[in-house]
Amino acid sequence: MTGYYDYVLALIPGVLVGVTAALSLLGVPLRGALFLGAGASTVVVAHALFVRSPVVDERSGSDAPPRSEPPGTNAD
Repeated sequence: MTGYYDYVLALIPGVLVGVTAALSLLGVPLRGALFLGAGASTVVVAHALFVRSPVVDERSGSDAPPRSEPPGTNAD
């Protein structure tokens, strides 16, 4: 199942390449197009970090997978 952060990971290089290519085709010099493409991908990252920030589910208590044996045993 894909979620918001899966789309963000796909959008980062997509926006960088897409904006850079579109601006280059419109006549903007490559260095300027790369700068604006990197800025657009930075906006995507900033949105994922600060607008829809990842939160820990308080109900589960831990993100670690369940263990098959108690933590104090040596299962070697």
